[in-house]
Amino acid sequence: MIGFYTLVAKESKRILRIWRQTLVPPIITTTLYFLIFGTLIGKRIGDMNGVSYMQFIAPGLIMMSAITASYTNSASSFFLSKFVRNIEELLVSPLSSHTIIWGYVAGSVVRGVLVGILVTAVALCFVSYEIHSWFVIILTMLMTTIAFGLGGLINAVFANNFDDIGTIPTFVLTPLTYLGGVFYSITLLPEFWQTVSQFNPIVYMISGFRYGFLGISDVSIYYTFGVLLLFIIVLYSWAYSLINRGVGLRS
Repeated sequence: MIGFYTLVAKESKRILRIWRQTLVPPIITTTLYFLIFGTLIGKRIGDMNGVSYMQFIAPGLIMMSAITASYTNSASSFFLSKFVRNIEELLVSPLSSHTIIWGYVAGSVVRGVLVGILVTAVALCFVSYEIHSWFVIILTMLMTTIAFGLGGLINAVFANNFDDIGTIPTFVLTPLTYLGGVFYSITLLPEFWQTVSQFNPIVYMISGFRYGFLGISDVSIYYTFGVLLLFIIVLYSWAYSLINRGVGLRS
């Protein structure tokens, strides 16, 4: 546990030390989203599923920021350890592969949750909520940041340079997020595209998080937790296999 706490403390201090890079950009970006999509465009759209458009998009924007933050944190931090050869010290230490994985993932959860809280504070400057379920909000946030923390870790294992770190977020994560129902309800889509959207895991995460705030959801909340649990199990098994075998970690 000492090794685990040390890794978590290192990751947390890193996040706070470079707060201008880790915490400030999501706040600025989300504020712009609220001003443009919420204030200007939202007035023309009107209500969405019985609530104002700004109330509808706020949970999605919070989750989108947390997803990006948690993924980026583990990907950049773990690859940096590879780049400066610090990872070799972990591999020869008595730390287990489980401890190494959870240490970096916990750091991603810390960053994702901090960003989520800050973006929520920004959202509350524009809208107000009567929270439907704190339990669903907290559990969805934790499970989502864990899943994407694992995804970022796997990305870092295979990355050979810093450009590889940005490939998945740019060409996979960002499109899936924007098509995940942040700015619209998938029930507005034609039947074919509704079916296609059900294969996008981010739809379940955003929908579940929105349910916690508003009590409305495009998919069953049970599907949300089922998809998240499946992703965590699959990604963790993959990450453990890679770290345990030292794939991409030894020169």
